Amino acid sequence: MAYKSVYGTLTTGDLVMYFMAMQRGTSYFKELLNSFSSLYEDNLYISNLNTFLGLKNKRTVTAAAEPFPEPITSGIILNNVSFRYPGSTREALRNITMHIEPDTTIALVGDNGAGKTTLVKLLCHLYEADTGEILIDDTNINNIADTAIKSHISVLFQDYVLYHLTVRENIGFGNIDAMHRDERIQQAAIKAGIDDLVASLKKGYETILGKLFDNSEELSIGEWQKLAMARAFFKNAPVIILDEPTSALDPQAEHEVFKQFGEITKGKTSIIVSHRFSTVKMADYIYVLEKETITEHGTHDSLMQLNGKYARMFKLHASNYI
Repeated sequence: MAYKSVYGTLTTGDLVMYFMAMQRGTSYFKELLNSFSSLYEDNLYISNLNTFLGLKNKRTVTAAAEPFPEPITSGIILNNVSFRYPGSTREALRNITMHIEPDTTIALVGDNGAGKTTLVKLLCHLYEADTGEILIDDTNINNIADTAIKSHISVLFQDYVLYHLTVRENIGFGNIDAMHRDERIQQAAIKAGIDDLVASLKKGYETILGKLFDNSEELSIGEWQKLAMARAFFKNAPVIILDEPTSALDPQAEHEVFKQFGEITKGKTSIIVSHRFSTVKMADYIYVLEKETITEHGTHDSLMQLNGKYARMFKLHASNYI
């Protein structure tokens, strides 16, 4: 084309046109190759999604599922429960035996990795025990429908979800069927100690939280945790499980929450997982986990007299404030 242009066969305009056409074609071809590359990458994600959707339910619940015992009269009993995560050769829990009396508060303490959160997941029936059994009033938890377990157990995990929605929705997701109950939502906020904060927001319970939307309000980590606690309290389930519920709260906020903890858990079976011994001390009974099994159990006073693992942990914690 350059030769033809020099000898007048092609005009300069024709040469520019051909050059731009080739440049545009090259650009389109590159985009096509990039699209194929992105398509392959997206296909990998879709493959993972299809694998997830194809997972079969490993629940062993019988066709005629039994109802969740209500009220709980004899308690929650674990008999020689052991568990290891799928694909792992190490036991996460080993020969766990415990009896959680109804209408009492128990605490689970121990070092990181001792199995506390795993035990909570088994109690919520997110996993099934490999050996042993978990009974709720003599009813094996494997024979209770998932929907019944979810509606009767309220749990706050360490990795709670931050919903970038309104305050009302963040609390109301604890019990979707009662989201329209304004007085219950406010009561849950009061119990969690976040009602005053909500009242200070321009739109109150209709304020959108997070950073995703315009005119929204961001909360501190401690305030998000209080909101998650309010969601757990709003469910008003007979069994409530709090996994490190005050880890992000300052001492004053923690004191305010647990000052009314007895009223919050009245008539409920409560399980607390915590490294804060000011929280643990309030429990009626305490279980100490070490190396995937229970090594000590008793009241705070009896465990202090035992002068074992719990006493050492308590004194070490207390020394930070002396």
